[in-house]
Amino acid sequence: MNARSQPLETQAYKHIKAKRSQKVIRANVILITILLIGSLTMIVPFVWMLMTSFDWSARLNIPFPPRFWPEEFSLKPYEAAFTNVPLLKYMMNSVLVSAGVIFVSLLSATFSGYAISKLRFKGGTFVLVAALSTMMIPFEVTMIPQYLLFSNLNLLDNYLAFYLPALNFAFGTFLTKAFVDQLPGTLREAGVIDGAGEFRVFFSIFLPLCVPIISTMAILQFLAVWNDLLWPLLVLQTPDKYTVQLGMAMFTYNQGNSDLPSIIMAATTVSLLPVLVVYFLLQKYIVESIAQTGIKA
Repeated sequence: MNARSQPLETQAYKHIKAKRSQKVIRANVILITILLIGSLTMIVPFVWMLMTSFDWSARLNIPFPPRFWPEEFSLKPYEAAFTNVPLLKYMMNSVLVSAGVIFVSLLSATFSGYAISKLRFKGGTFVLVAALSTMMIPFEVTMIPQYLLFSNLNLLDNYLAFYLPALNFAFGTFLTKAFVDQLPGTLREAGVIDGAGEFRVFFSIFLPLCVPIISTMAILQFLAVWNDLLWPLLVLQTPDKYTVQLGMAMFTYNQGNSDLPSIIMAATTVSLLPVLVVYFLLQKYIVESIAQTGIKA
């Protein structure tokens, strides 16, 4: 290699490096643009709901161009929401339903996930596959048979209609099994050698280590149950037992074409607060547990 060819190779290398940098910059610009569009698509309705909840003069017809800032800023919609809608009662009902469903589903998922992962009994894989196969069936397909089942059991208008289906938390079983697979089996062997039974090994050794995945499942279940409307609409009949989403839906239905949508928006905003608080407090566990399990069985 002579001294004259070295500058040419250096220039060619710089040219290729510059082209690659331009491609990376263009790809990042496109990606950021797509993310911004997606974020705005999700954020704009929430911002509009929040601003409308403070606008006492808001109407259902959206003016053009759309106005996000309240024309008549007031807290009256929130006062009217708590006066016209038993929001606290509905929210307490939702808390009761969510707490029961979370307790039952987590108990079932952690037991089954641990058993399939560590006890390795005959047919464990078949049980896991059978449980996961239930996730392939849309709820709308099983909704009517499930309703008829609880009707025949005289469990309509009863919160047991929420708790009993939670026994089959297939996704939770899958997550727990994947998480426990990452824990060394020697922990169980050491516990058994020390004379501990399976329940003691599970509660004393494995359950404390499963806090991240348990927190993740609790958040997912809370979000699903709190925002659910269809199943409560089918099984709940007494207004005093309505969950917050069902109560809000019935209030909106009874109001019809209300001239004051700000009341509905204020009530909706209040109903979202527990979800936002729970999510922001516990969101780190979602990332942590997913990073540990790798979402693999």
